Amino acid sequence: MRVNPFDIGTVVLAKHAQHVVLIHFPIALFITAVAFDYLAQWRKNRMLAAAAYFNLLLAAVSTVPVVATGFAAWQWALEGQKLKGILLMHLVLGCTSSVLIWLVCWIHWRVRRHPAASLPTYRLPIEAVAVLLVGLTGHLGGFLSGVNGPG
Repeated sequence: MRVNPFDIGTVVLAKHAQHVVLIHFPIALFITAVAFDYLAQWRKNRMLAAAAYFNLLLAAVSTVPVVATGFAAWQWALEGQKLKGILLMHLVLGCTSSVLIWLVCWIHWRVRRHPAASLPTYRLPIEAVAVLLVGLTGHLGGFLSGVNGPG
């Protein structure tokens, strides 16, 4: 069966297409935010810190539809079958990544409310761990979608 790549119905109604497309937004926004934050810390640059904050905010907000479409794909494409193996690890790491992204965003948001306060340095290792988890989650997702190997 051939699929027309320009058929909107095929794109919108594919069983897990929305998750696969949407996931790139929080990944890119979060990694960029962390890069800006590390540069802002190193250079003591408030503009880079602001760029980091707004990227973090967008990354956190964009995790909501990504998690929702991930659960929908599990229920729809896999008919809610029991989670095991890579799929289970992907789900756990994805949820953990989302929580860490929201945590980092909250840390930045809390400090932005008080202009005299400075960002705590403990956020940097949290951001580094979160980037690693986001990368590992995406890597496992690539296996599930068939991009990194049999899916």
